[in-house]
Amino acid sequence: MSGTQWIIFILVIQVIHFLGTWKLYVKAGRKAWEAAIPIYNGIILMKIINRPWWWVLLLFIPIINLLMFPVVWVETIRSFGKNSLLDTWLVILTLGFYIYYINYAEDVTYIEDRSLKPRTGLGEWVSSIVFAIVAATFVHTYFFQPYVIPTGSLERTLRIGDFLFVSKFHYGARIPMTTLAAPMVHDTLPMLRKRSYLADVNPETYKTSWINKLQLPYMRIPGFERVKKNDIVVFSLPSDTLYQFFRAEKAVKKPIDKKSNYVKRCVGTPGDSLAVIDGFVYINGEKLQLSDRAKPMYNYNIYAQNGVSSKLLEEVDASDYFRTYIAGNLNQNQYNALNPFVLGANRSQDGKIELVTEEKGIPTEVIRQLRLSLTEEKPRSRIANLTDEMVAQLQENPAIDSVVKLVEEKGVYGGSFPQKPNLYPWNSDNFGPIYIPKEGTTVEINARTIPLYKKIIRDYEHNDVEVTGQKVLINGQEANSYTFKQDYYWMMGDNRDHSEDSRAWGYVPADHIVGKPVFLWMSFDNFNEGLSNWKPRWDRIFTTVGGSGEPISYFKYFVALIVGWILFDFIKKRRKKKAE
Repeated sequence: MSGTQWIIFILVIQVIHFLGTWKLYVKAGRKAWEAAIPIYNGIILMKIINRPWWWVLLLFIPIINLLMFPVVWVETIRSFGKNSLLDTWLVILTLGFYIYYINYAEDVTYIEDRSLKPRTGLGEWVSSIVFAIVAATFVHTYFFQPYVIPTGSLERTLRIGDFLFVSKFHYGARIPMTTLAAPMVHDTLPMLRKRSYLADVNPETYKTSWINKLQLPYMRIPGFERVKKNDIVVFSLPSDTLYQFFRAEKAVKKPIDKKSNYVKRCVGTPGDSLAVIDGFVYINGEKLQLSDRAKPMYNYNIYAQNGVSSKLLEEVDASDYFRTYIAGNLNQNQYNALNPFVLGANRSQDGKIELVTEEKGIPTEVIRQLRLSLTEEKPRSRIANLTDEMVAQLQENPAIDSVVKLVEEKGVYGGSFPQKPNLYPWNSDNFGPIYIPKEGTTVEINARTIPLYKKIIRDYEHNDVEVTGQKVLINGQEANSYTFKQDYYWMMGDNRDHSEDSRAWGYVPADHIVGKPVFLWMSFDNFNEGLSNWKPRWDRIFTTVGGSGEPISYFKYFVALIVGWILFDFIKKRRKKKAE
């Protein structure tokens, strides 16, 4: 919906309000015309219901207003003596239109000095919960949002099971675009597993649906910094078509603010020329220097004449490698018990059974419980995912002969953006160079360049694009250039060979930026293995995400502060009791 359409919509709401309340305004000692003046009528209404004037502001804040409107409806009818539970449900279920009935059909009396204190314990509890939700929603939407790392694309910089606070105000909070949505949840209602918002998700009807006419245009509260290279950023996934995060279903069209949230490192900013050479990022021809807290990981081939043991890989904390166990024989019950830990099984030429697992292998207690005789293979060559520190440790070990980084050859297509192997045979390790669009800049458009910018022009800047032979038509007109309407960014994971990022789906528009992770308040190992297996990473709890040097945990200081406050409160109460 455009700005003009929203103004018209707001004026219609004002007319509805006037028609349904003007008599009530008069009964409260006000003038009828006061119910008709936008904003002013809200201030007067707050005086009528004995509530602070700033409640009016809450009625204009997206998402918050969905919670506040029912509160104001209930407060309005109670100011005229309608206090029963039935009255409360009627005004809520009719979306406030029960006030019309009271305005025209009932001879009510205004209660000027109405008590604002709930009459029952249940009423007080409900009132407290409602305003707690309003406050939490306001903070969640415009200041800080909790976020958990669900995937390993930033390992070992940020780890699976890290719980973060994401700042909305660093880059400026994005005003919610989806106006009809449940508070404090993203795209899915917990437990119900249903959409948390009202919008058309059908790609064929999305543009014309009346529901999507209620979408607000993109707006952002001014922040105090811009996205910079090396920043870790939370953003709405541009290519997201999932009905629910991690649940593959028929593709849907989602509003920008309801797309799945991803967290990556910004490696390219508007106006940059970016290339990936042998796995390393180059900006404008120079190798990008990562933050000293960044721990990029790559796949390496580790070779040892006497074999590379899993124990050796465990000692350096390597990841993403496989283990093979050899069993003489297994019955069906034993195999079923091993199934949760095994990726696959096959029978070797000598009749033995080979069991392949991920790096955690088969727990010793399970092997003992099943009374199995297993031996683990110790191959001469193994592939594992390593940081620079892990590589250095392995190279210093006399048992290891070599550690070689695995790199996809230049010119070999690897499924990378823009998915045009004939024109751009790029892969994750050798990619580009590519220009990152900046608002107001103009690029040449032709049959060769259009694959790089088609998604921007069509999906993010909402133009019709058609390619006919060597001609490119934008909104039906032949085009040989295009000027960008907003900034774009390039996001990549530090876990370079195990990250789905801009190399797969391209640019991240400025209107998709959500916020900046600033604080890690909790961290659990084994996060994806069930709550009972969670193990706190004490050295990561209460650490900052940004900055330089080794992260410092402030957890002990927090515990000391809490203990100190409890002791102070106890002593204060004890002294007060003695004084009495």
